[in-house]
Amino acid sequence: MKNQIALTACIAEVQALRYTPAGLPALDLRLEHESQQKEAGVQREVKAAIKAVAFGALAERLARQALGSSWEFSGFLASPRNGKGVVFHIQDIQQD
Repeated sequence: MKNQIALTACIAEVQALRYTPAGLPALDLRLEHESQQKEAGVQREVKAAIKAVAFGALAERLARQALGSSWEFSGFLASPRNGKGVVFHIQDIQQD
């Protein structure tokens, strides 16, 4: 089964860098995406805001990026421990 997401988005919000109980850096973010997508033969404006998280060296790198900067993110979706909604787990980023 596949659970792979690729999303071009800007960094809209970043929480303070934190550490897991195992000492791994972790960063919670909110990403915002805007684009035009074709659906049922019609172009439509699409906007989305999504909760995201990054761990390790990637979390440290993202913590240094400017709010509003645009990136190509890749990763997977998972439910948080509280089971509410989904969180995009970022595994890689490329400057947009």
